[in-house]
Amino acid sequence: MWRPRRWLGWAVIAFAVFYLFTRPAQAAGAVKGVFGGILNSADQLAVFCVAVLG
Repeated sequence: MWRPRRWLGWAVIAFAVFYLFTRPAQAAGAVKGVFGGILNSADQLAVFCVAVLG
C-alpha cells in the first residue's frame, strides 16, 4: 500500500541532504535561523510568565 506520509518524509529528508551538500552555507544559515526563532520564542514565553507571575 502506498503511504503518502512515509513518502513525503523521505522526500523531505532527501531534499535536506541535497540542500546541505549543494549549499552548505545557506543550510547553516537556515538551521541557525530556526534555532534562533526557537530561542526567541522561549525568551518571550519567559518574559510573559514573569509578567504574569510578578
